[in-house]
Amino acid sequence: MFESILCEVTEYDPGVLEPLIGLAVEIAREGREGKRVGTLFTLGDEAAVLARSRPLILDPLMGHPESSRHITNLNLRGTIKELSQLDGGFVVSHDGIVLSACRYLDAVAAQVEVPLGLGSRHIAAANMSAVTKAVGIVVSESSVVRLFCHGHLVGEIIPELWMTDHAAHLRGSTKREQIGELTVLTPNRLQAAVKGD
Repeated sequence: MFESILCEVTEYDPGVLEPLIGLAVEIAREGREGKRVGTLFTLGDEAAVLARSRPLILDPLMGHPESSRHITNLNLRGTIKELSQLDGGFVVSHDGIVLSACRYLDAVAAQVEVPLGLGSRHIAAANMSAVTKAVGIVVSESSVVRLFCHGHLVGEIIPELWMTDHAAHLRGSTKREQIGELTVLTPNRLQAAVKGD
């Protein structure tokens, strides 16, 4: 479904990345009990992410079997949506196991440039993706889902057409893909490569 983003983030299994993006989009569109919420997921390089983060509360996912914490487990989705109302982010393993919730990400990268107007969740995701091999997926309270890889914004999913012109933060030439009511924006690498010649 999110082919253009999957092309930007090739290090991860689409069978894990796509359901995680889908869950992020659900949270962005639905919020929780009518209230918009924002949250953050990291995917992969879990040992490095856990080493560069700390729990904000006792971890509500600790001690549960891996089978019940896999991102494709439909019973987990409601739990993630509930926990997304709390501060901090989720750490998801390369294999799709949600390892921890409510984590404060400590990573700081000197060379990360986050577009103006994006807040602390976006900075945390960009920084963590720059200093580890993890991908950062941010659900903004404005309902936009953004992906960071290697410290760069590589995709935006905008849930409603009227928001497209106001919510996009990708710089330069972008490729636009329409999936139902969702607009998916990714860097237009082909056009940028042609201009660079």
